[in-house]
Amino acid sequence: MPARHLPVRPDLNQLKHQAKDLLRAIRRGDPSAIEDLQTYHPDKVEPAKAKLADAQLVLARSYGGPSWPRLVLACRLIDAIWENDIGEVRSIVVQHPALLHENARVQKDNWGRPMSYAANLGRDEIIEMLHGLGATDLQFALDRATLQSRIDTARKLHAMMGAPRPPAGAFGGAAYTLSASGTALMFEFGAQLVDEHGNPDAPADVVIESDSRNPDAKHKILEMYVEHGFTLPDTPMMALHRGRIDLLEDHLRRDPLLLSRTFPYEEIFPPSLRCHDEQLPRTTLSGATLLHVCVEFDELDIARWLLDRGTNPDAPAAIDAAGFGGHTPLFGAVVCYANFWGNFTGGWTYSGPPTDSPFARLLLDRGANPNARASMRETVMSGDDRTPREHRDITPLAWGAHFHNKMVVSAPAMRLIAERGGHD
Repeated sequence: MPARHLPVRPDLNQLKHQAKDLLRAIRRGDPSAIEDLQTYHPDKVEPAKAKLADAQLVLARSYGGPSWPRLVLACRLIDAIWENDIGEVRSIVVQHPALLHENARVQKDNWGRPMSYAANLGRDEIIEMLHGLGATDLQFALDRATLQSRIDTARKLHAMMGAPRPPAGAFGGAAYTLSASGTALMFEFGAQLVDEHGNPDAPADVVIESDSRNPDAKHKILEMYVEHGFTLPDTPMMALHRGRIDLLEDHLRRDPLLLSRTFPYEEIFPPSLRCHDEQLPRTTLSGATLLHVCVEFDELDIARWLLDRGTNPDAPAAIDAAGFGGHTPLFGAVVCYANFWGNFTGGWTYSGPPTDSPFARLLLDRGANPNARASMRETVMSGDDRTPREHRDITPLAWGAHFHNKMVVSAPAMRLIAERGGHD
């Protein structure tokens, strides 16, 4: 199993520097580097006598590649696809035809073989050329184009396949990336919300639980499911997931205490829709109010509606038998999965670090206490290991400072809270 993970577009120069760094570490006896040498080198090599070629081989194998030249080839091929250099892609594949049937990034990943990798980027001419050379991963390429909202590319791939009806599970990729256009395309191609055995095939659980954040697209997808016959629970939380303020108004008329109600996890993520236990690193949603859930899912318009209707900006979450909980929505503005996509620098769409936290600003402007206190739990995840940690009587700033996974911590939110008198 690879110990390292290649980025979507690996940088060959960076890999060369990494190999040199690894060689230096091996020669000075660094324990981690020695372990890599022993694990990934097929021969017994004395660390003091290791050469650059040894470090390159170890590095390549730690990334899941069989050799350094194969890793170099992957970088060249991927660069050519990104640059839409059809001639270079053809030249590489003609010289190395086995590449057509191997993952472009060497290791097993979701971006797939060269033709599927090109589909992620909408490289139509490269797709046609690779198919002409013998690439066979049309269905996977179609799935990738769909979830990336490469609609024109998906249509061309579908035509190349003979325009079949999409198989069961066809909505899954677009559900995960919250691609409304991809979902609409599957309906256009004849995908059905009920499989051949009569089982519902609408992945509403994926839409609701996805780590993607795009409220407008999420609303559109769920409404498409309903329009095509899928029944969603008639609950306040589902109204929120659907972005339906009109339905929330109906629920508020029936339940005047709705704005202060707290909800168990199962009401936020219904098991009837095949939803799962809480898994993402974030401020817990178990026992949350509607406002807490708005913060986690970037539902700014609904949050404003809730506050305009009288929701307390310091509405506390439920407190469990051990005394944990009671946190206000401001804790979620500091630590929530919506912050991940602003902090993630590895994506090709990254445009720089976030400079503002709209939710923290909204809550503070509406009177949220920057020094509210609560006792919190978090789960530190490392591979398959999950280690619980407890934090007693902390503020939102302390929650952000102590939370293990900084990728979901908002620096702008913490700055705004500090500016309003918050402390840890």
